[in-house]
Amino acid sequence: MNVGIIIGRIGGVDGVALECEKWIEVLRSMGHSTYVLSGQFQERTMDPSTETLVPEMSFFSPESFWSQKKAFFYPETDPQELIDHLNLYSKVIYKKILNWISERKIDLIISENASALPSHLEMGLAISKVVNRSGIPTITHDHDFAWERGDRYVSPHKEINDFVAEVFPLRAANSVHAVINTHARNTLMERFHRDAVNVPNVMDFSKPFGERNSRNEELERHLGFKKDDLLLFQITRIVRRKGIGTAIRLVHELDDKKIKLVITGNYADDAGSAYYNELVNLIHELKAGDQVTFAHHLFHNKGLSGGNGEVRFSLSDAYARATACTYFSTYEGFGNAFVEAVLARRPIFVNNYEPVYVADIGSKGFKTVMIEHGILTEEAVRDMASVIYDPSLGREIAEHNFALGKMHFSYDTLREKLDELIGKAKGL
Repeated sequence: MNVGIIIGRIGGVDGVALECEKWIEVLRSMGHSTYVLSGQFQERTMDPSTETLVPEMSFFSPESFWSQKKAFFYPETDPQELIDHLNLYSKVIYKKILNWISERKIDLIISENASALPSHLEMGLAISKVVNRSGIPTITHDHDFAWERGDRYVSPHKEINDFVAEVFPLRAANSVHAVINTHARNTLMERFHRDAVNVPNVMDFSKPFGERNSRNEELERHLGFKKDDLLLFQITRIVRRKGIGTAIRLVHELDDKKIKLVITGNYADDAGSAYYNELVNLIHELKAGDQVTFAHHLFHNKGLSGGNGEVRFSLSDAYARATACTYFSTYEGFGNAFVEAVLARRPIFVNNYEPVYVADIGSKGFKTVMIEHGILTEEAVRDMASVIYDPSLGREIAEHNFALGKMHFSYDTLREKLDELIGKAKGL
């Protein structure tokens, strides 16, 4: 079967793009041909034999940037110009999607969050029109929804709010939903009487990951640390919901200069660098400058180098050198970094990010040191110290978690879920 995947951006390290790459790999292993239609190919080479660029579908296109600004941030008194804009550019994208479907002979469409979150209004409307008018079976891979983002997607204009409510999420008769957590599945049923298949984020447990080797043995030196330092890794982007301040406070509470915190992500998605600046101020306040480092310049998802003798490490290298990983998020749709740490056989310190963590991950029996509401209790800090200073305990926890991860969050699980989704879509 020819499977057509529509996504605003592929490549990079955001969860939607990462899971899309895994779906493509597993779909191909199942014998399907996959074709990608995207607005941006980030940090990866586009393969013209299977991949097609539609610049208007990029989140950073002038068309999308302007409509997001006028819909949600700096609205005009009269929304008519915006409505005309949405109709015009959705038609442009609609026609390009139809041409792509015809050229690639698409049998099944997968919409990667583009039909769930209104972060690109024109693309969402265009996909809705294509799916409803063509009748092609469609799977919407819904990572998050507008109502999960507070007032981010609430407009002062009733017309725009009505538009969002009508288009997102897609509810076509020939579509089925794949969600990434139990709460989302329950919410879709409560709000729209739409069933969904819960598809967890997964990793390939058959391949080595997070292993020490000759390449990453010099990582401590490049970070400015010593070989016998104990490194805690925060392997996430710098955005407020990641709870990085809690990790910084943990280093302070542990009161050991040999314990270091390495933050691998950048702050490109931190509006105005506001949260990054708060973290810098916190580090200054706690006098932890020699223990906390922002190291995004040293890391790339796949360890790619920009040349000129530049040394860059992969996320696998980061996990390889970690004594433990901090993951104090206040909210996650699922938790890619959690599963990565499990795959890398590294202990994890986690905040109970409600309503997802316990229901979809913690209830499986993983051993972690878990805190509530981002609060570091004395008991929690002692338990974390026990893991950090006792390598045998860390290994025991990591092996236990790896076995559970392989059981619940492997490519085998994804293959079963995709079989179920395709069966449902073809049966519509």
